[in-house]
Amino acid sequence: MLESYVTKTRDKAAALRLMRKALKRHGKAEVIVTDGLRPYPTAMRELGNEYRREMGRHANNRVENSHLPFRRGERAMQRFRQMKSLQKFASVHASLHNHFNQERHLVDRQAYKLRRSAALAEWQNLMA
Repeated sequence: MLESYVTKTRDKAAALRLMRKALKRHGKAEVIVTDGLRPYPTAMRELGNEYRREMGRHANNRVENSHLPFRRGERAMQRFRQMKSLQKFASVHASLHNHFNQERHLVDRQAYKLRRSAALAEWQNLMA
């Protein structure tokens, strides 16, 4: 997951804002995976990269599952009071989750511990 954007609506204008922000920040992508929401193809057609869109039954699972931890946090806090605070939380959470999520189930213990300590050392260097 590259970016998290929070919007009140899920229409073509919101999809255009999302795509423009993501493409401006991260550059052109080979493939853009979206869910089946209808505004995405119209927004991508307008931006001229409809052929890069990928949508399938299981293609979006990784993206949807990455939302679960902050959904859990949202539920514990009984919803966010303001959209601004949700956006701040979502953007920070995405970068931290990508950095520290080492996919423990895919590697052995030694490799996991090495990756985890390297991620922590890098994080401490950034904070210093």
